[in-house]
Amino acid sequence: MTDNKVILYDLPSKGRRACWSLNPWKTRLALNFKGIPYETQWVEYPEIAPLFKSFGLAPQEGEITPYTIPAVRTPDGKHIMNSVPIAQALETLKPEPSLHLNDPVLERINGLTGETLMALVAVVLPPIPRDILNDASVPYFEETRAKVFGSPLAELEKTKGGEPAWEAARPLFAKAGEELRKVPGPFFLGETVSYADFVYVGLIEFIRRTKGIEDYNRIVGWEKEIGVLYDACAKWLARDDH
Repeated sequence: MTDNKVILYDLPSKGRRACWSLNPWKTRLALNFKGIPYETQWVEYPEIAPLFKSFGLAPQEGEITPYTIPAVRTPDGKHIMNSVPIAQALETLKPEPSLHLNDPVLERINGLTGETLMALVAVVLPPIPRDILNDASVPYFEETRAKVFGSPLAELEKTKGGEPAWEAARPLFAKAGEELRKVPGPFFLGETVSYADFVYVGLIEFIRRTKGIEDYNRIVGWEKEIGVLYDACAKWLARDDH
């Protein structure tokens, strides 16, 4: 690892190590868009807290756990955790092309992304320990999420997942489609790329990687504009494994 590169701390997947989770995707998309040189350091869930403590990072409040992915080390050696301050730091590191972090659309899309994720939590979380994670991370993920949601993931999937969850989420995807139809162009700001696009495309890619192409097709079948946005961001999704 070289000092003139950003180091991105990300969660590995089993088999081919590649980015899969929503929050790391936000940062990776921003790095790829800006063309900032970076390398990935893969960190299993149980390794996150001791590693980040060793960097001197303070624990967060209001998150599932006090130490979370993503984090970065900037070229000047500073460590930053959480996708929001990371985006701000990347904007300072390389102002152009801009992420347009101050545009009001970002707050709306952040809120909509969070609502959609919560509507689908019983659909998208249970496959993660089964299909995505390495053995080293499975117990940690299952235990921490069971504590947050009040039941094991298998039970959450059985009682709150399936088609009722998708039907609850459908109006939220419709809101995203409506937002995209406000302006001509594939992005939330029309022809201008912004961080709002990466927040939402990060969600869609997270769903695609945890649930598969059929449920991705379900979403873009409901709202074709979401598929247009996804395709417009595809070149920044291509680098997912280093």
